[in-house]
Amino acid sequence: MTKEARSWLLREALFCGLLIYAFSPGYAFSQAPFYQGKTLTIVRGGPPGDTGDMRVRAVIPTLQKYIPGNPTIVVEYMPGGGGRKAANHLYGAAQPDGLTIANIGAGFVSSAILGLPGVQYDVDRVIYLGSGNSRTSYVLLTRREVGLDTIKKFRSASGIRIGAQSVGHDVYINGRLFAWLLGLKEAKFVTGYSGVEVDQGLLRGEVDARANITDTIPLRNPDWIEKGLVHFHAVLEIPRGFRLRHRAFEHLPELESFAGTDLEKKVLHMFRSFRLVGSPFILPPETPKERVAVLQEAFRKTFKDPEFMKTWKKLTGADAYPLMPEEQERTIREIPREHEVIALFNKIAGGGPLPSR
Repeated sequence: MTKEARSWLLREALFCGLLIYAFSPGYAFSQAPFYQGKTLTIVRGGPPGDTGDMRVRAVIPTLQKYIPGNPTIVVEYMPGGGGRKAANHLYGAAQPDGLTIANIGAGFVSSAILGLPGVQYDVDRVIYLGSGNSRTSYVLLTRREVGLDTIKKFRSASGIRIGAQSVGHDVYINGRLFAWLLGLKEAKFVTGYSGVEVDQGLLRGEVDARANITDTIPLRNPDWIEKGLVHFHAVLEIPRGFRLRHRAFEHLPELESFAGTDLEKKVLHMFRSFRLVGSPFILPPETPKERVAVLQEAFRKTFKDPEFMKTWKKLTGADAYPLMPEEQERTIREIPREHEVIALFNKIAGGGPLPSR
């Protein structure tokens, strides 16, 4: 073959290769990004203006920056069923095209695993994008006038009135877990308050104790610590090993140290996991893998961005403790699912007497 013929064949081969590359699916990545000029909808499982809404609003500006093509992001509010309405919509009605995301509270996971009515979705099939809120810790406290200034005195007390918002609320379940694992005798649970109203009821003597997030107390009630108006007894770390670094809480025993059986530890693990997943951002099953990858990476970058942290603090009043997509998925996968664990947890979270130990 002549030199000229070999040169011609080389040019033809190169031309054909370019044609194949140009019309292959991978070529799309060198063209305009999929999200350019499109609208991404976040279906929020709650009303506008609440804390959950502020958390979503804190994510949007930075997320938009990190999605290639910088799509317009809008929020559609779909309250109902503690987030179940929005979750059912995402799972059964939303197109799995990467243009619809849902943001649901932690009840999204617990409602499904505990078998609550109205759940029409599978938590093991949806696709997780992470959460801006996750890690926290809860503390149990009593008002000074009750005179329970040690954990020993508290565990020996009887008929302590513990205030909370409503049956099934996180703070209510926390109070029940503390009372159950600390062996409190004939604990009484007084509900119907808002968070601030529980504080006021405590100071007025309507209730003797309450559980609360440790971050909240130094911000909302610093005088409780400075003036010694309450006594702190134990802390529940979520996850284990995480607690607010504050002199009022550093010395407190961790609640799991009072769990004596594997079943009790699994119940505590279940609650920790429900709370750790935060408020998940999720995609429908069958969303194309390349769009999942784009959005998960965008969320990872968002949660590491200092501007996101500032915006979160400004809109919610709290620090962000993000949970990345893979950690969120792993946390849900590892939640205990045994029937006896679910049955026991439901008794603790319900309105009846605490189960015996």
